[in-house]
Amino acid sequence: MTVLKTSMRNFLAHKGRMALSAVAVVLSVAFVCGTLVFSDTMSTTFDKLFAATSSDVTLTPKNAPDAGDEGPRTGKPETLPAATIAQVKKADGVKSAEGAISSDSVTVVNSKNKDIGPSGGAPTLAGNWTKNDLRSMEITSGHAPRGPTEVMLDADTADKKNLKIGDELRTIAATGSFTAKITGIATFKVTNPGATVVYFDTATAQRELLGATGRFTHVNVTAASGVSDERLKANVASTLGAGAADYKIKTQKESADDNRKSVSSFLDVMKYAMLGFAGIAFLVGIFLIINTFSMLVAQRTREIGLMRAIGSSRKQVNRSVLVEALLLGVVGSVLGIGAGIGLAIGLMKLMSGIGMELSTEDLTISATTPVVGLLLGIIVTVLAAYLPARRAGKVSPMAALRDAGTPADGKSGAVRAALGLVLTGAGVFGLYAAAAADKAKEGSLFLGLGVVLTLIGFVVIGPVLAAFVVRAISAVLLRMFGPVGRMAERNALRNPRRTGATGAALMIGLALVACLSVVGTSMVASATDELDKSVGADFIVQGKQPVSHQVEKRLKDTPYVAHTTRFKEIKADITTPDGKTDKGVGLSANDPTYVQDLRRETTAGQMSAAYGANAMSVGEGFAKDHHLKVGDKLKVAFDDGRTGQLKLAAITDEEGTLDRGAMYLNITTVERYVDADRMPLSDTVFAKAVDGKQDEAYAALKKTLKTDPQLKVQDQTDFKQTLKDQVGQLLNIVYGLLGLAIIVAILGVVNTLALSVVERTREIGLMRAIGLSRRQLRRMIRMESVVIALFGALLGLGLGMGWGATAQQLLALEGLKVLEIPWPTIITVFVGSAFVGLFAALIPAFRAGRMNVLNAIATE
Repeated sequence: MTVLKTSMRNFLAHKGRMALSAVAVVLSVAFVCGTLVFSDTMSTTFDKLFAATSSDVTLTPKNAPDAGDEGPRTGKPETLPAATIAQVKKADGVKSAEGAISSDSVTVVNSKNKDIGPSGGAPTLAGNWTKNDLRSMEITSGHAPRGPTEVMLDADTADKKNLKIGDELRTIAATGSFTAKITGIATFKVTNPGATVVYFDTATAQRELLGATGRFTHVNVTAASGVSDERLKANVASTLGAGAADYKIKTQKESADDNRKSVSSFLDVMKYAMLGFAGIAFLVGIFLIINTFSMLVAQRTREIGLMRAIGSSRKQVNRSVLVEALLLGVVGSVLGIGAGIGLAIGLMKLMSGIGMELSTEDLTISATTPVVGLLLGIIVTVLAAYLPARRAGKVSPMAALRDAGTPADGKSGAVRAALGLVLTGAGVFGLYAAAAADKAKEGSLFLGLGVVLTLIGFVVIGPVLAAFVVRAISAVLLRMFGPVGRMAERNALRNPRRTGATGAALMIGLALVACLSVVGTSMVASATDELDKSVGADFIVQGKQPVSHQVEKRLKDTPYVAHTTRFKEIKADITTPDGKTDKGVGLSANDPTYVQDLRRETTAGQMSAAYGANAMSVGEGFAKDHHLKVGDKLKVAFDDGRTGQLKLAAITDEEGTLDRGAMYLNITTVERYVDADRMPLSDTVFAKAVDGKQDEAYAALKKTLKTDPQLKVQDQTDFKQTLKDQVGQLLNIVYGLLGLAIIVAILGVVNTLALSVVERTREIGLMRAIGLSRRQLRRMIRMESVVIALFGALLGLGLGMGWGATAQQLLALEGLKVLEIPWPTIITVFVGSAFVGLFAALIPAFRAGRMNVLNAIATE
């Protein structure tokens, strides 16, 4: 009880200082709990949607892709005959069965030719209106479509895109485009995560989406009263007899589970990525907590010595500090749990802004979330306080006779320096081994080891580095400020362990920023360099849908275009002369002009020969694995087609990343073995302008695609900028998440300065008494803060650039060979760190300047 009272008294006596450390705990726990609540809410939203949209039993064609799998590349979904419905209706326990149509290979535009579909990852779905849709939707305005010129739209899209009954929509599908007026608005009964949904009458959907009458994509079967879904499934399969093998038959639960799996990978990536950043914030917070308790213990040395003198044992003193940490962990974790729920709601609003709708009505807080938050916050805080608590237990009763502050332990400092050097050296060796690796997979293991060891090594050796780095920075920045600058330097060097820990907190976040900046910039530079060397085409046409036959013809007939090249991807099983079969291999089927549009070097044979009749090429790696040589025969079983014997006419090298390892053949070769209705549409069309007419061809191609907003024409400059923007957007998201760790690190600088000011109260009073002005005092503290921040930034940026350069060497094995250091970003971050230091010092400097001189001198 005495220990608890002492801990409570000390905790409340230093509540201002504890508050800063508590913020680190709050932010870290909030990020963890917010991530868990957000991901659970997303799971709940999708679970409700899938349960509501699935019929009791669903029949789909045998070759239809499962949820989440890639659909047919023909632009049209797999179908089954309408006669199946009559057969299903004969099964016992069937209340009703109806044919349904659904396709996500469409783009819907308004009267201004603007895509009304979601900008995020959600699909645009088109189909026919069925009774099963009443499970998840209700018509809230107008009526369901009754003819070829009518369409019904979901209410969420109508609201976001300002559409109403009477407005005209144009639907672009693989079979062509058609227009219809909105005659109805249907509202989801559950949360729609962001999909755009349009409904047509059955005949129109069959004709325009499937290109055939009497066909459906699936059959919805409803069970009669008292019949379970499992029993209904068995009855339907029994009624179909041998024909059941032509279908996938799933219960509502099985359909919902399949749909859930299709989004679970995306949800898991988001969840674990955000938890990873929360872990980084926790790691940074540990330094803040260690610093806080180390300084509090040092300031209370006399007090602890007196406690030891009147009978307190080492265990009691140790326990007292740990109880303070426990209180800090409990308070911070409880507040963090509440903040996490608020963060989750904020993330939901943010996702709504980019197209993924989530409702607070589905907010899901599982029982494990607050438990995880409490345990993490408390365990991390107590563990972080263990070393300072252990140090407090070692304070002897004689310390009561000395001034506050514990003398440095020279022996422990030497051991720390030696351990830090060993760890750093091992980490550097790991990075060297990664850079020298012959295979990326092996090198990545060394890279991970090197990153971990160098990070730990820099943290351990930080106090030793502080003595040298701070002096170097001070010589450049502080000496010009005379005595005030020298005092700021000495204050930063007074306790290297404290400076090292404070700088380490900032170092972690900035090291990751620098590493990712180097990797991202190098990737863009490598891709740009390869585009310049390898791509001969002037223009690239691609988009959110494959290129239809109608568009291909229009592109080919565009003025000022010398030629166009179709690029199709088709799957096949390849059996080599050694008897081995590789299944599901992707083949690149192109027009022969592709050799002009993408320059590929060969190690054997000629690329032009690969586009001959019944010929193909393979990559160098595949050829080595199967001991292939030019002239060998390959048995190729095309998906949805027949099997042919193709001659190996060329082996391509695997330099670079464009089409790395690709296997090429002529589209006409594929057409011999794959029927026209199963032939994939082109993923991309390349175009070459007539010499000297690039600008005219560019303008003409844009005009050709004016009515097809789902496709985009880009010249090489556009393509490079798109690549740069995509990498930049990803990096900005990562930087935003790393910002949490940097915020915690800033709090660490604030806390260190605040406690340092309190520790030096008497000293500050004496300096003021002998003539140091308030302005000079505040400047001294700000300079000290800037030096500490720049120390952390220098270590972090240097370490991060080393990690990034090593990672780029691994990427070079995959063809990304250009190393580019983003100096503008590095310099901006370094200079920004100085401003971070200035900002962090504002409050401590202000408080120091307002100290009463006499009271400060009288402080014990």
